[in-house]
Amino acid sequence: MAAESLAVAPAGAIRGERVHSAVWLDYWALTKPEVNLLIVITTAAAFCMARPRAFASLPLSHLLYTLAGTLLVASGAATLNQWMERPFDARMRRTARRPVASGRVPPAQALVFGVLLSLAGICELLLTVGSLPTFLALGTLASYLFLYTPLKRVSPLCTLIGAVPGAIPPLIGWTATGAPLDGDAWRLWAILFLWQLPHFMAIAWMYRDDYERAGYFVLPRGVKRNRFVTLQTLLPLMGLILATVHFGAAALFLDLAFLCFGVRFVFRASAASARQLLLASIVYLPALLALGVVFRFLG
Repeated sequence: MAAESLAVAPAGAIRGERVHSAVWLDYWALTKPEVNLLIVITTAAAFCMARPRAFASLPLSHLLYTLAGTLLVASGAATLNQWMERPFDARMRRTARRPVASGRVPPAQALVFGVLLSLAGICELLLTVGSLPTFLALGTLASYLFLYTPLKRVSPLCTLIGAVPGAIPPLIGWTATGAPLDGDAWRLWAILFLWQLPHFMAIAWMYRDDYERAGYFVLPRGVKRNRFVTLQTLLPLMGLILATVHFGAAALFLDLAFLCFGVRFVFRASAASARQLLLASIVYLPALLALGVVFRFLG
């Protein structure tokens, strides 16, 4: 009996550790870390570009406080979004395995987790960074949850509306340095706004059947669909050429490469071309922002 109890205890402990680990992984997944990585990159890049000559005088801790607060708010928004959309996510193959939609995390716990993350981020920004970055973060959170999220089930214009708060994180990083919201800041916002449209069109096309099954109206029905996708893909890509012209020839090369993937997607309208456009968008943004940081420091 003693030998049996000694044999069972380690196995039970291992199972407990696995369950505990799985729970933490579910809460980690709620924060959408892959999306947050891009948010951190855009916020940090804007922080560096805002005042390049004064950058050395700002302590590293100030950048870390800015990124931490922004990351907490973004994580809270992602969690609350999944809490709000759990019945719809459960209908989609792409999202059915999300922690709340699948039932692995109870809705009440997800709600509390999302609220706590959001409040922690807002308080952290207010206490360590400043009131304007905090206001921008709060505006992003509110518009994402209460404007963009419900609009996805009403109108395809949700992509345009959602791109507005989606482009605010760079402004948080910019104003965290004490720099004003000048023309350069709004140009950076415009770059992020335009980038999101072809990025999301690729996702919307790849999962269009899933979105329809869940009742999301992210693409028009019928004959208007192709025209809508074409406009929301090509016009923003051409707009990026104008918005990034101040970054020089290297930016133009990135813009034209991104545009080529967009044109291919529009003409082929296939899952493969949509996936290629999506990957191109993920490569394009960090590359362009890195170029922008270099340009600002050398300019």
